[in-house]
Amino acid sequence: MKLINNLYFYPEQGMLDCNTYVIKGSPGIIIDPGNPDYLSFRINAMQQDGIKPGDIDTIVNTHLHIDHCGANEEFKKLSNARVALYPVQKKNYQLVVVDGARLFGMEPGEFTVDYLLEEPVLKSGNIQMEIISSPGHSPDCVCFYLQKEKVLVCGDVIFEMNTGRVDLPGGNTDDLKKSIESLSRLDIEYLLPGHMGVVAGAEKVKQNFDFIKSNVLPWL
Repeated sequence: MKLINNLYFYPEQGMLDCNTYVIKGSPGIIIDPGNPDYLSFRINAMQQDGIKPGDIDTIVNTHLHIDHCGANEEFKKLSNARVALYPVQKKNYQLVVVDGARLFGMEPGEFTVDYLLEEPVLKSGNIQMEIISSPGHSPDCVCFYLQKEKVLVCGDVIFEMNTGRVDLPGGNTDDLKKSIESLSRLDIEYLLPGHMGVVAGAEKVKQNFDFIKSNVLPWL
């Protein structure tokens, strides 16, 4: 489903899946391919929007929990896209990908990393995304901020009326509070979380941050 310009949204489909976001352009970018069990459904939805797997050049993740990166390797094989991690994600790969999955008795959704995003900016055509380190839910969390479009792809840092959990390996309540406080100062009209629905409209986004800071964070 097209949101704005060349940005598309594909909602989570079931257990241990997540919302996926795609930027159609050069290079084509997919954020959080999700669970491999739902990958065929996701690809079909993309194709209905005129996006083929081969149109995607770069795979990135908001963080490396299995519900977000489990399909990285399979999507890479289908598309010939390359997986790019931010340095903090590479640093925490073992803790988040491997230890996080085994905590639930699951096999890690491991994948091959092709290169690191050394600069905190990722571009696709006329779209420019700032990569913002936002630890708390996990130490490797990053958000992608499209300043011109006023869009924040926030993964599991913040949801509609809630936040991501902090009790998985590397989670930290104080870090999450600091991340949310910092993100709340950005100019945002579209808040695109890793689960549940999109929060659209500057006033609704502000109300969502205010609610979380007043009613959720004090109880973490």
